[in-house]
Amino acid sequence: MSDQFKPLSTAPTAVMDAPVTRSRNRAPNSSPQGVETVALGASQSLSDSLYRGLRASIMSVDLLPGTPISENDIARSKGVSRTPVRAAILRLADEALVEVVPKSGTFVGRIPLSALPEASIARRTLEMMIVQSAARLATSAQIDLLKANIEEQFEMVARDDISGFHEQDSIFHKSIAEIGQLPKIWKFIETIKTQIDRFRRLTLPHAGRMAQVADEHARIFAAIAAGDEEKASQEMHRHLSGLQNYFANGVAAHPQYFIQDIDLSKIPNI
Repeated sequence: MSDQFKPLSTAPTAVMDAPVTRSRNRAPNSSPQGVETVALGASQSLSDSLYRGLRASIMSVDLLPGTPISENDIARSKGVSRTPVRAAILRLADEALVEVVPKSGTFVGRIPLSALPEASIARRTLEMMIVQSAARLATSAQIDLLKANIEEQFEMVARDDISGFHEQDSIFHKSIAEIGQLPKIWKFIETIKTQIDRFRRLTLPHAGRMAQVADEHARIFAAIAAGDEEKASQEMHRHLSGLQNYFANGVAAHPQYFIQDIDLSKIPNI
């Protein structure tokens, strides 16, 4: 596994000195109006923006597991108070994407090995069902769109564009769920595959890994285009089982990126 992973290195929150005013004749169940509501909404919006930005950097491994996170530095660089930064970090901590260690600091969360087996099994099982539905329901127009996506993936491989490839990979799987008319299941899958995605991003720089994934996607596409539900399911199973081959090497190459809370070699059928 390549070890060439390098972390990449809106308006200030206003202090309200004026008295807060509220409407005396507010309709029942309506929200309060005025400065207080605007300030709260702005704070929440800022926190959401910070959360999305930090999360994207963590998921893309631009911020590697274990990287220190300074609330003060983020607040200073964005020209905001620590309050929205803290709220964003607490949300990330709830997703195990950030570790808040008392008296030590805040760090990008390491990947807990215990999160990988169940997520792998659940995702594989659901996507095998999804791809069968897609093979049964795909229209010629939808097949053309999937074909264009596959071509884009191979273009990303040729350009060695890891971020672009990962984006097209996600579009491919999401599109299959939409073709299979099961988009809500895909949304559920997205909630359970967070740590798997982070691990995948760590493996993509491995020599030949992107090309291998693109080839696997091409075989899944061919089965969908042929309307072969069983073959599509088999190819999806093979594709989503392949990542486990990188578990041992990935952990051995970068043990500092993981919380080694289980022995993956003793977990069957991942």
